[in-house]
Amino acid sequence: MGLFSRSIDKRLAAYQSELIRTHYAEVENMYRQIRGWRHDYRNHIQAMKAHAAAGDLAAIRRYLDELDTDLSTVDTVIKTGNPMTDAILNSKISLARARGIPVTADAHVPVALSIPEVELCIILGNLFDNAIEASLALPEGERGIRVYMDIKGSQLYICFTNFTAGKKLKKLGGRFASTKGEGRGFGLVRMDTVVTRHGGWLDRNSEDGAFTTEILLPV
Repeated sequence: MGLFSRSIDKRLAAYQSELIRTHYAEVENMYRQIRGWRHDYRNHIQAMKAHAAAGDLAAIRRYLDELDTDLSTVDTVIKTGNPMTDAILNSKISLARARGIPVTADAHVPVALSIPEVELCIILGNLFDNAIEASLALPEGERGIRVYMDIKGSQLYICFTNFTAGKKLKKLGGRFASTKGEGRGFGLVRMDTVVTRHGGWLDRNSEDGAFTTEILLPV
């Protein structure tokens, strides 16, 4: 029993270290984006100052119209109505796009959730990390992740789909085998445990070219 307990502790420590490394990479990427926005902001101010100095109001209007169109095109901020969900999704979407993986997200969570924030992070974090890892195995033009979240009656519905290479995967003993190697599928076990603890429902489905995970959690 002591040996088993030490083994679990070791795997937990490794899993937590992996989460810390992933979170660090996400924060670094967000800071990089912020620095880029600050640089662009200064350039835009200088350009409009030049038009103002020349008294060219028409040029300023055209520039502002271009900026408005550009901002509408690149706005990637997800606003679900739930602050913690927003933080997790935006962080992960930023990381995925930095790695050349397009993300389509439609998420609405306009209620306070009963699930603790740490456990919500475990679920969404693992779903995103697995989808990102699977997508990286594909050429850049074939990658993609779709996220859908909404309240269905008294439950939170979560659906993640990512494109995959090859044929549909087969289940072994009712589960899809992890392709991450020894000890790397521990995050999936943690996620399944959280869903079960809260009386939720989870289903994974593999089709040719796509892998989908669906979750229902009481709110």
